[in-house]
Amino acid sequence: MPGPAPYRPSPHPGESRPALTLFLAAPRGFCAGVDRAIQIVELALAKFGAPVYVRHEIVHNQYVVESLRAKGANFVEELDEIPETDAPVIFSAHGVPKSVPEAARARNLFYVDATCPLVSKVHVEAERQFARGNHVILIGHAAHPEVVGTMGQLPDGAVTLIETAEDAEKVAPPEGVGLAYITQTTLSVDDTAGIIAVLRRRFPAIQGPHQEDICYATTNRQAAVKAIAHRVERMIVVGAPNSSNSRRLVEVAERSGCPRAMLVQRASDIPWAAFEGVRRVGLTAGASAPEVLVDEIIKAFRARFDARVETVTTATESIAFKLPRVLRDAAAE
Repeated sequence: MPGPAPYRPSPHPGESRPALTLFLAAPRGFCAGVDRAIQIVELALAKFGAPVYVRHEIVHNQYVVESLRAKGANFVEELDEIPETDAPVIFSAHGVPKSVPEAARARNLFYVDATCPLVSKVHVEAERQFARGNHVILIGHAAHPEVVGTMGQLPDGAVTLIETAEDAEKVAPPEGVGLAYITQTTLSVDDTAGIIAVLRRRFPAIQGPHQEDICYATTNRQAAVKAIAHRVERMIVVGAPNSSNSRRLVEVAERSGCPRAMLVQRASDIPWAAFEGVRRVGLTAGASAPEVLVDEIIKAFRARFDARVETVTTATESIAFKLPRVLRDAAAE
């Protein structure tokens, strides 16, 4: 695991540091689904011992993955990388195609599904619409694990993936069948609303989910960024390059009035030259980024600036998801 970010030494006594305000977004960081997935790996290690196998990154954050690897988690991309074993195999929070648990059962692997319940809700909606005879249009990002998992709930050809409003203008679904749409849970709220508007204009009878598929955490984190973006000269989003919800926060910040937003994984990634003369900085974290990395960045700013932290709260989150039954006794100990 990478060590702490290198910090510039504090100024000598009597040397002043430029004043700077860090506007700290709340809510930020871990959502209930991410917290549950990480708990599942940690509790499996506590109950069954190492190794525990995890298919794909449990969440999209290198710090989290390396921390769990140090505790005995083995990360693989596909089940065929796992030897014959009685050890638990955990599926990531992003969800998996139906073929994955089928393959696990065929090998008599003991698996635990850490799919976020809000992603599972999208899976259920896809199956429900398919059972009604509808062709499903999925709004999402190609090749993202969540999209791969959602498309894998239905037979080939039953789902059409679109990514943009331009795609929605051009999409040509099968004729003679009903239409329904579902979405990835970590999209831009505003972009998705625009895509849905195009679909509804072109296909007035298209059916949507009873409750929107973009999850509460994605919506809340984007709203918090919007509340800060117009007040700051720079916005830092803590998150991984392959984290969809984190990348969307960068886009939202710049569209909402921030001159420059950037995605960083740790304090050591910050391009300090971009903060020369800057006095107001926004700071948030994607749903898979731990708070320790936010604290690390605050410390780095305080080493370079006379930094004051002001928290901007736009929502309070209290959602928690149940753990799988096989791990609940370990959680109670």
